[in-house]
Amino acid sequence: MATESAVGTKVIDRRRADPAADPIRVAIVGATGYVGGELVRILDAHPFVRIVGLVGRGRDAEPIGATHAHLARAAHTVDAAMPQADAVFLALPHGAAASLVPGIVGDGSAVIDLGPDFRLTDPADYPRWYGFDHPAVDLLARAVYGLPELHRAELAALASAPVAIVGSPGCYPTATLLALAPLARAGLIDDVVVDAKSGVSGAGREAKADLMFGEVNESVRAYGIGGHRHVAEMEQELAALSGGAIAAVDFLPHLIPMTRGILAACHVRPTRPIGQAELDAMYSTAYAAEPFVHLVASPPATKHVAGSNDVRIHVHADERTGRILAIGVIDNLVKGAAGQAVQAFNIVHGLAETAGLEALPLAP
Repeated sequence: MATESAVGTKVIDRRRADPAADPIRVAIVGATGYVGGELVRILDAHPFVRIVGLVGRGRDAEPIGATHAHLARAAHTVDAAMPQADAVFLALPHGAAASLVPGIVGDGSAVIDLGPDFRLTDPADYPRWYGFDHPAVDLLARAVYGLPELHRAELAALASAPVAIVGSPGCYPTATLLALAPLARAGLIDDVVVDAKSGVSGAGREAKADLMFGEVNESVRAYGIGGHRHVAEMEQELAALSGGAIAAVDFLPHLIPMTRGILAACHVRPTRPIGQAELDAMYSTAYAAEPFVHLVASPPATKHVAGSNDVRIHVHADERTGRILAIGVIDNLVKGAAGQAVQAFNIVHGLAETAGLEALPLAP
């Protein structure tokens, strides 16, 4: 598959003539976290994938069921060593992936990074928002922001690119950007306030005192006041959609006592008056061909998308205030993380975008 050894000079074709007969070999680094577990759950059932390795720090042939009991039937083991793979999913804390990626892409593998290390296009944003200088600026310039509904063509171009790096979006930006994208494209956002709620799984699996049941149960808490890290992604993508017209997003996240789910309520002051009929037509046109975006007439709940790669969006023109309310709900571990990463992976490898992601939401 590769003709030269230097990063960026290989001749690559990541597509398969018959992916069922020639499955794509994938590895998951960080398989013991919540997002890593979701990647295993989805990819183990993917019709065109073979998991060749799960990587976890300090692990040695440890059954995945020892960490994720619900995955015991998957019969995979977790090791410390990186296997040879066609694509590598990285589910790691910020700053951990950037140093690994040069070696991975140097071997010709595609990288789907579920952390923030390849989401932001400006290297100067990393010390500001994440507290580190990016160690692979040349590769950062080649990465594609992995929100398929906004960057499908760029993702598809990675099928034959010498380097394929996907910076998979954060959970809050996914719900927010999909709720706001049609308005941003139309130049309709004068200012926007995003009021968002997330379940506790978004904070990861590490034991933390403020995430204990006794602290979270029967309580709602605002956090990230003055600049949550995900604001950088929101502002980057909304600026691109609006031609630079949107400079700032007022974002306030809240932690609520549920396990999964994100609801982003986006309060928009429009640049001109707009009615409900025009809004409905705009959103219908924008998302008519999207397999995972569903427009709904009533405000959606996070339970409506739990366990699925679906996004539900409700948009409402308030005649009294003249403002627009755009609500997006997702499962933060699926469309907000693992499912979206697999969706981008499918595009990069020339597969059906919905492959492995057809599961309906769970209830109750």
